[in-house]
Amino acid sequence: MSATPGSNAAAFGVRWLGHASALIADRGTVVLTDPVLTDRVAHLRRRRGPSPIGPHVRNPDAVLLSHLHADHTHLPSLRLLGPDVPIVAPWRAVDGLPALRQFADRLVLLRPGDETRIGAVTVRAVPARHDGRRWRRGPEVAPAVGFVVEGDRRTYFAGDTDLYPDLADHVGPVDVALLPVGGWGPTLGKGHLDPSRAAVVARLVDAGLAVPIHFGTLWPIGLDAVRPRLFFGPGSEFVHHAERAGVAAVELHPGGELGEPSAG
Repeated sequence: MSATPGSNAAAFGVRWLGHASALIADRGTVVLTDPVLTDRVAHLRRRRGPSPIGPHVRNPDAVLLSHLHADHTHLPSLRLLGPDVPIVAPWRAVDGLPALRQFADRLVLLRPGDETRIGAVTVRAVPARHDGRRWRRGPEVAPAVGFVVEGDRRTYFAGDTDLYPDLADHVGPVDVALLPVGGWGPTLGKGHLDPSRAAVVARLVDAGLAVPIHFGTLWPIGLDAVRPRLFFGPGSEFVHHAERAGVAAVELHPGGELGEPSAG
């Protein structure tokens, strides 16, 4: 990313690395969301876009974890990060995933509504409607969250969520919304947004610009030919629905970016 601390305090940019991983640069501070930095997550493999590389990918100013699912809290990717990178995660995340104790000295745990200061930006956790458990069974002790990153701009990273009451009051208005519009397999379960519902969220939070994420990156091994529209299609479908709702939207490809000045 072009925003380097001290180099250009006004620089803003977003680089989508694929799936739910994105770099957000604002006021010279760079945060990395839900990092998946490898080409495989269990039975999923990266089918599109390069492996995430670059000077800020492994040494951002902080990492934001929206919830404990393995495609969002990916322990091998967290181990690739610099040893001093703070990790902002949902409250009680260690109870939900004891393996996070290996990062205990740099965890920042937030309840919905809590905020923390990272460099020159403020990061606020907001509610999400999604299963926050690591595994399908057992109590949900660590809730899924989204984040609003505020510097010169207000950027909403939704993580994984579905529509819920008062979402607009918790989140908006925002300048940029990074919204999940798909999944990683041939079905999309509850607790997710599809392109049309994501467009509703974009309108509710009064997004100046909406960017679809969480699609077109990871897919189960051996299922390349199964429902390819659900892999490639959600981004463009979301742009169509968002524009019909009066919201500007742009589809990025993994590795693509937006902002000023252009990231390099």
